[in-house]
Amino acid sequence: MGRLDDFKHYTVMLNEAVDALECKDDKIYVDCTLGGGGHSELILKRIQPNGRLIAFDIDDEAIAHSKERLKDYKNLTIVKSSYTNIKEELHKLGIERITGGVILDLGASYHQLTKAERGFSFSKDAPLDMRFDMESDFSAYDVINTYSENDLVRIFSEYGEEHFSKRIAKKIVETRRSKPVRTTKELADIIISATPRVKSHIHPATRVFQAVRIEVNHELKNVNFVLHDILDLLDKGGIISVISFHSLEDRIVKQFFKFESQKCRCNDMICKCQPPKIELVNKKPIMASEKEILENPPSRSAKLRVARAI
Repeated sequence: MGRLDDFKHYTVMLNEAVDALECKDDKIYVDCTLGGGGHSELILKRIQPNGRLIAFDIDDEAIAHSKERLKDYKNLTIVKSSYTNIKEELHKLGIERITGGVILDLGASYHQLTKAERGFSFSKDAPLDMRFDMESDFSAYDVINTYSENDLVRIFSEYGEEHFSKRIAKKIVETRRSKPVRTTKELADIIISATPRVKSHIHPATRVFQAVRIEVNHELKNVNFVLHDILDLLDKGGIISVISFHSLEDRIVKQFFKFESQKCRCNDMICKCQPPKIELVNKKPIMASEKEILENPPSRSAKLRVARAI
């Protein structure tokens, strides 16, 4: 697993995301994406002595690191499970309502992306993996070596917004006929060979790697499901604070918030809609500060959207 001090993590929009929760010391909060524990620690500091935090993660390394980091806090429960199981897991803990709020920090963590053996990055040669949950039987190897050409085109186009999806998918299928594609370098080389050289600061493999990671971990589907579940669990006044890192995630959050905050969602002559379930705290997404972007350049793509249950 590696030493705990090897775990590298930068907490994006730490204060902004936790400030949005308006933490109180008598309420229950949920961190759906524990990761390095940055958001969780600040929440815990603000809900002492009587508040409670439930934190979810499926990554053993993240959990081990955060358990050590947060070991002095008594009002924390860490659950090794996907946030998609939030209803079931909270029910097991005897929690029927989230009285305070929920934070979601979407996508892969810095640690996952930079640790070579996890196979998320084309800059370090490693087995094709990309699993958030290392106990899962399904990995990037399965996507690249078993999906049909049409399915590869679909996920590269939809999840990666890749302009050369057809050319890349065709080249992958041609290559794997003679031998499986096993490593990140092999996949990156195939992508480079299948795409024309264009002037860009983005590596040719960036979009495909993103698309495969999303497919392996069902990221977009999971976001949609969990937002509905959170809304069912939130008490009146409870807050949802969501950080997304690419346009596809942000679009899902934006559309969900917009739909659930509208007074009418049917557009009929006589409206029969239920009252809106949330109100938008910020109509436009909150972005990372210039100072934070200088310290952690990936923060530039982060968007924070906040809503309150009504």
